[in-house]
Amino acid sequence: MREPSYVCGRTDSPLLYRTVGEVLRLAAEQWPDREALVVCHQKVRLTYAGLYERAKELAGALLALGLQPGDRVGIWSPNNSEWVLTQFATALAGLILVNINPAYRTAELDYVLRAVGCRALVLAPSFKSSDYVGMMRSVLAQGDWAGEGRVRCREYPALQFLIQLGVDLQRGFMSFGALCEAGRAANPNPLEAVAAGLDPDQPINIQFTSGTTGLPKGATLTHFNIVNNGFFVGEGMRFGPQDRLCIPVPLYHCFGMVLGVLAAVTHGATMVFPSEAFDTEATLQAVATERCTALHGVPTMFIAELGHPRFTEFDLSLLRTGIMAGAPCPIAVMRRVIDEMHMREVTICYGMTETSPVSFQSDVHDPIDKRVSTVGRVHPHVQVKIIDGENAVVPRGTPGQLCTRGYSVMRGYWEDAERTAEAVDEAGWMHTGDLAVLDGGGYCNIVGRVKDMIIRGGENIYPREIEEFLYRHPKVLDVAVVGIADQKYGEEVCAVIRLHDGASVDPQEIIEFCRGQIAHYKVPRYVYFVREFPMTVTGKVQKYLIRQQLEQELGVERERTA
Repeated sequence: MREPSYVCGRTDSPLLYRTVGEVLRLAAEQWPDREALVVCHQKVRLTYAGLYERAKELAGALLALGLQPGDRVGIWSPNNSEWVLTQFATALAGLILVNINPAYRTAELDYVLRAVGCRALVLAPSFKSSDYVGMMRSVLAQGDWAGEGRVRCREYPALQFLIQLGVDLQRGFMSFGALCEAGRAANPNPLEAVAAGLDPDQPINIQFTSGTTGLPKGATLTHFNIVNNGFFVGEGMRFGPQDRLCIPVPLYHCFGMVLGVLAAVTHGATMVFPSEAFDTEATLQAVATERCTALHGVPTMFIAELGHPRFTEFDLSLLRTGIMAGAPCPIAVMRRVIDEMHMREVTICYGMTETSPVSFQSDVHDPIDKRVSTVGRVHPHVQVKIIDGENAVVPRGTPGQLCTRGYSVMRGYWEDAERTAEAVDEAGWMHTGDLAVLDGGGYCNIVGRVKDMIIRGGENIYPREIEEFLYRHPKVLDVAVVGIADQKYGEEVCAVIRLHDGASVDPQEIIEFCRGQIAHYKVPRYVYFVREFPMTVTGKVQKYLIRQQLEQELGVERERTA
């Protein structure tokens, strides 16, 4: 048998046994006057010493409300300075931060509040089309509003405090700003006592997975999980205090709060937030004005930046590194990022919320071909194996499901032992649901999701392979390949394409472009053109929605499976 698909990340750096609060304290001691946080749209600038002091004040104020270590505090907001303060303040106070997707509406909010029993909720008044205050009033319509942010509701027995961001305070809510002011006068002794009893192995964060199948699951992460993942991600980018990282990705997701905030803080780097949510021009402006050396984003963000009509007007010459992750990274886009955005040391990361999140990362010195065609090699202290449908490890070069084990695997889904056991087996392996291939050098290629794999007439087809080929077409900007139910073959290949502005092409041209270049069974039977894809907030294409819509339009039904 060829070498098995198993790897273990080697390193001379030990795992850090620190809490999130200790990481910030040490940064404030080592780099007190270095700029820690820049929030462009709020005109906020804080040094590490300033950020630590503000976080301590808020932590003291939260304890003064009567919150206890282990209580859950939800945050429902786009990116802002208060989000970062809340991340560190809850950690300092031993509270568990619950990240609530800014796109959630009342039904999803209701689910989260019930699932984890939030005792306090920090919320923005509104964002885009979301009226958070209005939705909160709707959810708590039967509650007893005692005033000043204190509520009681039989439907949500744990919930007591509603803390609103912004200066236009709505009736019945507590002011975040006033709470911080109160923290300055709070007795520091309770906070010091709590800090002394904190343990890096304690849960610190609950992040809800996207829930594309079934209800969202609350992945429960510890200090140990996310501190170390943030640290080793920063090591992978060769981060240091001289770096300035632009973070246009959402804080509610691991990409923002771990690969962004914790990667920066563990290395004394500066965090730069360009806007509340991704804005192409604001991101390019922040990189240029703040002289950023690193930039994070999902492929669709980089595509938008490269395609901005004023792209060449922004000085991106100081960019060196950053992360492209969250979705398969098109080779053509990666090459343009390196060549035109000067990100010669850009890295690719792969992971999932349940693994804190990164399991693989390319190295800044990897050959270009490896950095554009794989997600790199396994992260330090992490084990990975690739298995077949019978849970046997497959040989190198053979596709199978990726499983990961180590410090980064979540504590479990919050109070959901059944779904935890479905994801993490008795040996501690997290079954990711992703299809991957390990080569002889340990480099990993993600070829799709187990559930996205197309089976046409008995042939296994990996959408990523066809997508990468279609990116070669000069008129194709972005593409998603899905399987459409078919009575004869089981599934047929469908390519859904976004064209470059002003481009025009018909489906037959795309089909002819593929013929003779890829195997006949991989050539799309269906080709559709769209202006945009249905996306998650983190920039992932929601293929299941594309598949459902097209199957409905075509009038075909997928066979039900037990």
